[in-house]
Amino acid sequence: MHFIDILIFILYLFVMLGVGFYFLKKNKSTEDYFVGGRQMSSLHIGLSVVATDVGGGFSIGLGGLGFVMGLSGSWLLFTGLVGAWVSGVFLIPKVFDLALKKGFLSFPQYLEHVFDKRVAMLAGVISAIGYLGFTSSQILAGAKLASSTFEGLSLQNALLVMGAIAIVYTAIGGIKAVIYTDTIQWLILMAGLIFVALPFAYVKLGGALTIRETLAHEFLTLTNVSWQQIVNWMFTIIPIWFVGMTLYQRIYASKDQKTAQKGWLIAGLFEYPVMAFIGVILGMLGRVAIQNGLVEGYTLVNTDAEMGLPLLLKTILPVGLLGIVFSAYFSAIMSTADSCLMASSANLLTDVLNKHNSVRSLRYSQILTFVIGVLALFLALKMENVLELMLLSYSFMVSGMIIPVMVALIAKNPNAVAALIAMISGGASTLVLKITGTGLPFELDCNIAGILISLLIYLATDFLYKK
Repeated sequence: MHFIDILIFILYLFVMLGVGFYFLKKNKSTEDYFVGGRQMSSLHIGLSVVATDVGGGFSIGLGGLGFVMGLSGSWLLFTGLVGAWVSGVFLIPKVFDLALKKGFLSFPQYLEHVFDKRVAMLAGVISAIGYLGFTSSQILAGAKLASSTFEGLSLQNALLVMGAIAIVYTAIGGIKAVIYTDTIQWLILMAGLIFVALPFAYVKLGGALTIRETLAHEFLTLTNVSWQQIVNWMFTIIPIWFVGMTLYQRIYASKDQKTAQKGWLIAGLFEYPVMAFIGVILGMLGRVAIQNGLVEGYTLVNTDAEMGLPLLLKTILPVGLLGIVFSAYFSAIMSTADSCLMASSANLLTDVLNKHNSVRSLRYSQILTFVIGVLALFLALKMENVLELMLLSYSFMVSGMIIPVMVALIAKNPNAVAALIAMISGGASTLVLKITGTGLPFELDCNIAGILISLLIYLATDFLYKK
């Protein structure tokens, strides 16, 4: 990598750290730190939501899907569009006014209002653990990108560098730093991919004719995916829009209900079709480059699918532009890592430790964020696949919490005991099935079994409790 590209990237890192230090002086309370004073606009909310949800993990993960299955990998983010719009219509009107009135800082506080403190505490633990894993996946995505771009930089050293930057500016700046840097990062990513990466890769590889001749026909269709895969993605990703702590924080941070709903509309459109097709197409172009021998030392046999895209960019982009696009991808990774880190620390502070009303709550928040970030970094050192770690974290949170949330939204007489047992059984079932490698019929995801078990347990417990 040329020193000009390195200089551009270092400049980007200093800008992100500068935003964090700027808001270090601005944050006066935990409400500032976790929900930005509840005054954010729809554009900032929308771009922050999509930057958080898609981020680096899905950016790198989508490239991997495009590498192995082509355009059909875009169906992954179609579920994100559905989740954004459905939750915008049904969830936001239910929780916004209540959150404003009660001063909620976290998602489990809503469950405490509907059920009781026990349910909120368990939800806080599940959410904190899930977002710890999700933060790790983003740090791993950044490290993969860096190690494939910088000569002589090992994956382990890249993890340490990427993790340190994300942890420091998030811990000191809070949600305002996160949302404003998310906006900057998403704009950088879109500009870098649309105006630099795509056209340069397309021309360098020889245009449409070379692409069609190199890739098998199924890579250029939207049908190269099984119904089971689409169902698995639906059950994993759509429910996260109802249980994601990062999303509740954006709802609470919005200045009014319509602002939040407009933000969700913006986020959905950016997920699909914009990012869905950009991500998989770049992954496909990475495969074309490797199949045609343009990336020295790499073949389809010895290339990690998620490394195909970074290797392509490193090979085809000229000096200067490589630094811009590299910063764009890294910005996407940071935009998700920082949000997940904030979510995990907020869960622990408000729902588990109950320290959000302490006179030292702001300092506790910063310390917790830093400690969780370090734990996420150690977890990333033990994992290999970005998308796998992301979807595992999603599955754990969804199977543990989606049934109690649905009950909270629609039931007239929600049962706290039934919700508590359903959360434990749902999350534990999914983890046991995943860890033991026990598969479901038709290759369906273990998450589906966890949700079904959670639902049955809730209904049975509620019935017996009333009897």
